Amino acid sequence: MVAPGSLTLGTGRPATRPTGPHDRKSRGAGGRPTGFDKTIYKRSNKVERTISTLKGFRAVATRFDKRAYIFHGTVTVAAIRLWLRS
Repeated sequence: MVAPGSLTLGTGRPATRPTGPHDRKSRGAGGRPTGFDKTIYKRSNKVERTISTLKGFRAVATRFDKRAYIFHGTVTVAAIRLWLRS
């Protein structure tokens, strides 16, 4: 039997709560990593977002095409459509 108001995890044992900063996980100081370069990050982020947008096209995401040159054409058409939209 469990006392009313006590926390249990369904095992009959009381659950523990963190009571202060010493009970929480030890975290780093935060901030940027030491080798952080803002321009490289901007460029890589833009590339990642563009690839993600290209994957919105089903034929690009699943690669229906068997041959590489046909797939290259599919990606090119998807990129042109994105370019015309913007």
